[in-house]
Amino acid sequence: MRRLLQCLLLVLLGGAILGCGPPRKSVFPPQVSIQQLMVQPDGQWQLTLRIQNNSYAGMDFTALSGQLRIGKEIPVRLHATFKRSIPELAGDVISLVVLPTANMSQALQAIAAKGSAGALEYQISGSVTATPEQAKKPQDFPFHGTDWLSPVPGIANTYR
Repeated sequence: MRRLLQCLLLVLLGGAILGCGPPRKSVFPPQVSIQQLMVQPDGQWQLTLRIQNNSYAGMDFTALSGQLRIGKEIPVRLHATFKRSIPELAGDVISLVVLPTANMSQALQAIAAKGSAGALEYQISGSVTATPEQAKKPQDFPFHGTDWLSPVPGIANTYR
């Protein structure tokens, strides 16, 4: 009986020690992808990028720096500063304007001619700056993704 009481006291003491501090929430790198690409009349691209917070903690996002490669073409630089508070396991979007290369524009026009059957691979990579809710200073989180763009049926010059 005495041994049982000692074990019970040890378990209660351990639980009390664990309950002293706030629980740490797991932080994971976010995912960045193109939600929509619109070709503007002047030839520039209006990108809507989706930032998916994969962490179990809310994060305050402030900057993105990276590159976008369409097909096998030379990549273009992506850079944006913004303020977005994204809750845990949620996403939000930012918009930025990109000046594509001539070859990138031609590759996009080629799939537009195919309609919804056309698709073009893209790669996006870089880092996003964010401050997790329990952290004191911002951190840079790397991202890298590969996906496909296709024309949106019925909406000219728009790809998803």
